[in-house]
Amino acid sequence: MMRLSFPGFYIGLALSLPSLFLHGCASRGSGDLGVIIERASGSVLVVETTDKTRLSRVEELGDLSHASLVYSRDARFAFIFGRDGGLSKIDLLTGQRVGRVVQAGNSIGGAISQDGRLVAVANYEPGGVRIFNSETLEMVADIAAVDAGGHPSKVVGLADVPGQRFIFSLFDADEIWLVDVSTPASPAITRFKDVGRKPYDALISPDGRYYVAGLFGEDGFALIDLWHREKGVRRILDHYGHGEPRLSVYKMPHLRGWAMTDSFLFLPAMGRHELLVVDRKSWQEVGRIPVHSQPVFAMAQPDGRQVWVNFAHPDNNTLQVIDVPTLKVVKTMTPGPGIMHMEFTPRGEQVWVSVRDEERIDVFDTSSFVRLTSLPAKSPSGIFMTSRANRIGF
Repeated sequence: MMRLSFPGFYIGLALSLPSLFLHGCASRGSGDLGVIIERASGSVLVVETTDKTRLSRVEELGDLSHASLVYSRDARFAFIFGRDGGLSKIDLLTGQRVGRVVQAGNSIGGAISQDGRLVAVANYEPGGVRIFNSETLEMVADIAAVDAGGHPSKVVGLADVPGQRFIFSLFDADEIWLVDVSTPASPAITRFKDVGRKPYDALISPDGRYYVAGLFGEDGFALIDLWHREKGVRRILDHYGHGEPRLSVYKMPHLRGWAMTDSFLFLPAMGRHELLVVDRKSWQEVGRIPVHSQPVFAMAQPDGRQVWVNFAHPDNNTLQVIDVPTLKVVKTMTPGPGIMHMEFTPRGEQVWVSVRDEERIDVFDTSSFVRLTSLPAKSPSGIFMTSRANRIGF
């Protein structure tokens, strides 16, 4: 029988730590972890933000162009929504894929229920929403989204709502549906009709009360107060373009609850070089901020002091930072071509930026704007920190 001296014991323990990590036995939390989508290779990187390092790469996740994800309530597992209709479940601590189903032909994101037991996927093809058991990935409900004539519709802007509900928009049917999945086998659907032409994406306020859908078919947004559903849909920023010609849209702007500060909501204007500033109490437009090009993401730091903005092709090498008190651009940066996404660490001292065309992730200090480090990544796009696990609408 081999016996190890104390130095030998520690050497042996050190050598076995990677193995322990891979098999899920390592003593480690998940609060400082994140996942980065590598869209071209169908893989993701698991990273940690304390020392700013890569932990593992998980592969064979299908087509991850425009992929997004949500986290389990313990922030250990990520559910990844691929463009090929794939729903993959990965374990961040072991760096392994632990489940995968191809549930549709083309999907566009998803959400996780209030209790964490259900994962919902929004589909372009065949349309509708499918809901899965988050433990087993077994399908528990198939909700066909159809218009009044029975025609299927693409679904966008899917989000979780308090009360074990999901809400989403029907792009082709000009409707918004609120679905109670307390009994998953028989979901209860509330339909909001004639919300405006072609709702393309949506956000829900951090408290889960307001749902705001952007309209691709006309200028304006559709607003629902979920505490007063009887009031129906309210149009806000109606015809904000006032008949002005809209520029060609190279990339749809994205909406989520990122850009809500204490007083304002910052919305990328469709086909324009400006951010719309909306008062959160009156829902009236209170200003417009001229920016570098067509904005894609407008994301507020966790403290709400600044909003970071990236842009559509061909101006996607630039980031701008908006100072919220003055509503002015205070910093313009050009990290590199193909800036696809940015994400803040939970308390906002860093922002992680994907620079797709130079195959790297840049990490910036949000106070000094100094680049702290860069990490290699294969065509990186979306960045998702585990702090999302406990936020409504993420």
